[in-house]
Amino acid sequence: MADDARAVAGAEGWDRFHLVGHSLGGLVALCLALADPGRVRSLSLMCTFADGRAAAPLTARMCWLGLRARVGTRRMRRRGFVRLVTPPGTPDPDALADRLAPLFGHDLADAPPVANKQLKAMRGYSAAARLGELAGVPTLVLAGAHDPIAPPRLGRALAAGVPGARYVEFADASHGLPITHADRVNELLVEHLTAAG
Repeated sequence: MADDARAVAGAEGWDRFHLVGHSLGGLVALCLALADPGRVRSLSLMCTFADGRAAAPLTARMCWLGLRARVGTRRMRRRGFVRLVTPPGTPDPDALADRLAPLFGHDLADAPPVANKQLKAMRGYSAAARLGELAGVPTLVLAGAHDPIAPPRLGRALAAGVPGARYVEFADASHGLPITHADRVNELLVEHLTAAG
């Protein structure tokens, strides 16, 4: 996936670029940045981790939320997915599922066939031992306090491993942070990308 992203950058003629990744996309961004740090103007990592094996730890909460997203009626699975990516107490999960479906490109009751391949790729990659190599790459790490997939401790460890990285944790967010807090996330990204040049 990092090779694909590099190929897109090459096809567009981008000598240097900003990288933004969410979840598995964060691992892809880390892989690309580590392969060619001189081309990376900045790195923005949201709801992610340095080691894919650490993602979605098998806590009781993660197991319960994951099960709810995969078992039951279509409505139950939609609501389960919404609960997986939003903080506790999020109102009207049915309406939110309807609004999110076009963004995801499918009904939230259905896991896309590629999901298992993505999970396998995620579990097979770790950048943890190499984070220090990103010294000099302006890095922003964002996390949601209620994220069961990328718990904040993983975001804090990621930020601590990249010299000079900035860490921001949202107290009222989960894995869907870029969607549920889009305005604030976009403000932080614009600020980060502008400062990096």
